[in-house]
Amino acid sequence: MVKADWVFSLANEARGIARTLAEGIETRIFVGEHVMLSVVRIAPHTVGQVHSHPNEQWGVLLEGTAKRIQGDEEVAVSAGEFWHTPGGVPHGIRAGAGGALVLDIFSPPRDEYRKGGSGFGT
Repeated sequence: MVKADWVFSLANEARGIARTLAEGIETRIFVGEHVMLSVVRIAPHTVGQVHSHPNEQWGVLLEGTAKRIQGDEEVAVSAGEFWHTPGGVPHGIRAGAGGALVLDIFSPPRDEYRKGGSGFGT
């Protein structure tokens, strides 16, 4: 059965804007009018660069384990937990032994993520 074009799947890696954030960190980005979703797959023990941006961000750990780095804190998180990062706050992530699958939600959408490419952006 063919689904409507506005229905997406975490398992379908053919859809979305592909971007390599860093070695071992791949994302597929879905852009809306006011919100952007980023499905991020992180290889085991990979560390995401600590960075900041003006956009508000929410993150949901869908699979695996990780340590969420935010400001001067590093907090262990497990599947099903989620976090909030106000704009301008330095943050990053360190995946656990089994890797991690994260859903990031940005508002407003990040301009640098509207196209494929590489890097965490500006």
